[in-house]
Amino acid sequence: MESAIPAYLETMRTRHKRVPDDYEPPYPSFVARYKPAVSRVVMAYFGVQYRGETPLAVLTEIAGLLAGEDGPSHWDRAHYVDQSGYETIVTVAYWGDVARFDAWFAPAREAWTGKARDGIGTFIEVLRPTVARHETLFSSPDRPEGVAVIAEGMSGEVQEHAYWGGMRDRIPLSQTDAMAPGGAPELIRDGARLRVTAHDNLCLIRSGQDWSDTESSERKLYLDDVEPVLREGMDFLRDDGLGIGCYANRYMHVLAADGSASEKSYGQSWWKSLAALERWAESHPTHVKIFGAAMKYLSTLGPSAKLRLYHEVTVAAADEQFFEYRNCHPKTGMLAAVETVSA
Repeated sequence: MESAIPAYLETMRTRHKRVPDDYEPPYPSFVARYKPAVSRVVMAYFGVQYRGETPLAVLTEIAGLLAGEDGPSHWDRAHYVDQSGYETIVTVAYWGDVARFDAWFAPAREAWTGKARDGIGTFIEVLRPTVARHETLFSSPDRPEGVAVIAEGMSGEVQEHAYWGGMRDRIPLSQTDAMAPGGAPELIRDGARLRVTAHDNLCLIRSGQDWSDTESSERKLYLDDVEPVLREGMDFLRDDGLGIGCYANRYMHVLAADGSASEKSYGQSWWKSLAALERWAESHPTHVKIFGAAMKYLSTLGPSAKLRLYHEVTVAAADEQFFEYRNCHPKTGMLAAVETVSA
């Protein structure tokens, strides 16, 4: 069994794992493996906020930018309705080469948030973490999602999962650093554009579900017994998460290439700290309920379950973040964090 932390990122621990060295998880899970030459990854979220008809021309515009020189190695697109009733489509793009991203980003940013669009808001949320500040986890090794698509491949079965604290233990920096948050979000006004400077050790999670391989009885079990509980928890974080350290949450339906809804979803949320995310996961009633429904589902189906689960978690340094919004309402993304700080 492998460690989730690749050998080249292992170091002498000053902070210990939550499980003993001989711990054996009850089921297999896998992590993405990057080439050792990849020191950073980039995850960039480009949002369109609107009411009414889908702004197809704007979506075509961002797709064209992403297809240009030095564009990302992978991108996908998802839709949700936010707490203020606005439709939002988010295109998230991934790079494994920061120099390529830097060459691409300046003109793309100007094209995206540098101009006004009547009745439409746009935003950019970017993290560019070192690989030591990032972890992934997959229930199956043969279908990568998100940032794992740009990795070299998947690991074998890893040890650090299926226990509270596994998420932290998979982050290489956790070997020596508590990754505590430092500072508070601040708002910078640049004409019509609003930028948020967050703080050290801001946490991002993207946590996804893929039920496209499920068949009738399993699909019914997931859609009737698990998904409603998951949605309830996601709605809590969206509407009331600020009180527990969740700045913003989006529960999104992944879109197919033709814009139709796929059988995949993911939650994406910004947290004050990894510790705040851990507290919600371990003890908050909404996540306890999600966890209970998922465990009942998996114990009922056992190894025959075809639902695929994954997540990616980043704890980003202050200089690895960029947030910019134009014509978006004040509870959009990290704007909600600034509103809370200034209230």
